[in-house]
Amino acid sequence: MSASAAVAVHSLWTTAAEPAAADRIGAPAIEYAQLAPTLIVVGAAVVGVLLEAFVPRRARYHAQMFLTVVALAAAFAAVVALAAGGHATTKAGIVAMGAIAVDGPALFLQGTILLTSLVAVFTFAERRLDPAHHGHRVDSFAAEAAAVPGSEQEKAAVKAGFTTTEVFPLVLFAVGGMLVFPAANDLLTLFIALEVFSLPLYLLCAVARRKRLMSQEAAVKYFLLGAFSSAFLLFGVALMYGYAGSVSYARIADVVDGSVSDITPALAQTMGNDVLLLIGFAMVLMGLLFKVGAVPFHMWTPDVYQGAPTPVTGFMAAATKVAAFGAMLRLLYVVLPGLRWDWRPVMWGVAIVTMLAGAIVAITQTDIKRLLAYSSIAHAGFILAGVIAATPDGVSSVLFYLGAYSFVTVGAFAVVTLVRDAGGEATHLSKWAGLGRRSPLVAAVFAVFLLAFAGIPLTSGFTGKFAVFKAAAEGGAGALVVIGVISSAIAAFFYIRVIVLMFFSEPKPEGPTVAVPSPLTMTTIAVGVAVTLALGVAPQYFLDLAGQAGVFVR
Repeated sequence: MSASAAVAVHSLWTTAAEPAAADRIGAPAIEYAQLAPTLIVVGAAVVGVLLEAFVPRRARYHAQMFLTVVALAAAFAAVVALAAGGHATTKAGIVAMGAIAVDGPALFLQGTILLTSLVAVFTFAERRLDPAHHGHRVDSFAAEAAAVPGSEQEKAAVKAGFTTTEVFPLVLFAVGGMLVFPAANDLLTLFIALEVFSLPLYLLCAVARRKRLMSQEAAVKYFLLGAFSSAFLLFGVALMYGYAGSVSYARIADVVDGSVSDITPALAQTMGNDVLLLIGFAMVLMGLLFKVGAVPFHMWTPDVYQGAPTPVTGFMAAATKVAAFGAMLRLLYVVLPGLRWDWRPVMWGVAIVTMLAGAIVAITQTDIKRLLAYSSIAHAGFILAGVIAATPDGVSSVLFYLGAYSFVTVGAFAVVTLVRDAGGEATHLSKWAGLGRRSPLVAAVFAVFLLAFAGIPLTSGFTGKFAVFKAAAEGGAGALVVIGVISSAIAAFFYIRVIVLMFFSEPKPEGPTVAVPSPLTMTTIAVGVAVTLALGVAPQYFLDLAGQAGVFVR
């Protein structure tokens, strides 16, 4: 072939391979500044994995602890900076090519998740509660997570003073997923965020140092049931995509309302098929109700709360609820306001059953962690009352309740880690008898948290319940409020029962001791008490903040 012919062929070849300008895939436009909180946390998690690989074992604990605290604090500072820059109000918008919403509710919930996680991480790092093994301080996590419980390998790991410092990057990955979950603006981002925060939690539940078999059983239950709920959510996403021809929240909302302009023949066929929409929406909602622990999707909660290491239980109980309720609010208020008459009756039923079942079954519990698990189920019902209000006040009351509840929960589980006997934590209620005489300060602090859970005035729990019930009543759900008040009264019985047990029972001679924690756990408990009392005594600033943050961008 002559040189000129070769050039001609080559020019034909290159021109044919070049796509038309309209067919080219454009480079994504990513607003890094608005995504800074999530990017900081996920970046730190990746660095944490590298620390595990390259830092000597004896230096990992301090390196991971420092990295985790700095990352969470920096991410919180980024959230505050975004809110101060008007991204919660006037500059609210959709970023990352339509995948993430940066608005008031997203920033408020992200700030709550980051602060709660920062306080909870201090309990992960606590190393003074158990006596030292072979001269090494130990924490709540298995010496070597891969070792079979009771095996020679595990004994050797304990003797060598190994620690599972991988829990810190796992926490950061979980927090990264939780930050995206309430801010997701399309169904695929929602699903990916769900998996990103669920998988680390399954692992964290399995690595308790004591009662390892119970811990592993809890993790397997959580994983299997979580996999089912994820599958339901994914089926729901597929059906809603089939209905609207898009996974974007705004697009689905337009199709539901009938306000979409560019109707293709294919879309015209599926738009008339409400079965796709209703079944799809029900399945997505099922996945979210599983995460908040609402009845009848609550069966994992008591077993997992009891079996997981207590620092993990506190972190999971607080942060997961915040993220899941945030995602639920966005789905119901942004995507499906046109289906309000369809979803409100269903949510009424779920809220009523959740409130009553959580409160009634909690009365029969003899383990403090299981009691707090059923308490959290009842609280999910109270928060659902605010969701059902379907008004701006409903959104702001739910945001406030989530912020208040998360700090009470982390503080309460931090106190549970202190009461110990020869087998580790003494979680059986009978062991807590007379605790007020043996350790008045610890019992008094726990009593404050229990009174907040019960919704007694001058605690954050009262303000949160009042705000949620007021919003529900104004939203036309007065009957729900009556049932909520009855459930609160039932729940108050078992909270007060624990307080009576601590202060008015004789301590048993062979009863547990209260370990003296390091400043880390003391900080967690002190912050919990301070926030509980501050939100109870002077809540107006925070209620206003939640009110300003209560507007979703679409």
